Amino acid sequence: MRKVARLAGMMWMAAALLPGAGIAHAQFVQSQQAAIYPDPGVANTELAAALHTARTEHKNVILDFGGNWCGDCKVLNIYFHQEPNLSLLDKNFVLVDVNVGHFDANTDLADRYGIPLHKGVPALAVLDEHGKLLYSQKNGEFESMRRMDPSSVTEFLNQWKPKR
Repeated sequence: MRKVARLAGMMWMAAALLPGAGIAHAQFVQSQQAAIYPDPGVANTELAAALHTARTEHKNVILDFGGNWCGDCKVLNIYFHQEPNLSLLDKNFVLVDVNVGHFDANTDLADRYGIPLHKGVPALAVLDEHGKLLYSQKNGEFESMRRMDPSSVTEFLNQWKPKR
């Protein structure tokens, strides 16, 4: 009899917690589906705003070329938002996410900054506060981001932060 009562109590508790689990799962799924890259049509406007901010705050600009369908781009975004990378980004850079669609959008911007999209995404370019190109990925260095760890992003950010 005790086993039956205990089992009934456990089932009642599980039923009471189930709606909360559903909400948590829905939030997790939503966070996984959230768009990183904005509409492709805003890239030039966002770049101009980023350069203005960079000049004012003496920061470099990172152009992150990618697509919302790209798993490696999602991993890079996660790594950008983990410490110590988040602090390095906030202190030293203005980040511009550039949506390349399915390699059919913002190709002119990629060409302007020496990003060979055919090598894969995510692909990064770094500009100084005046818009001068300091670095662009030539060989798809971050294209396999899911096999890399956050420290590779930390090294990159430390290498390309402004010299003060």
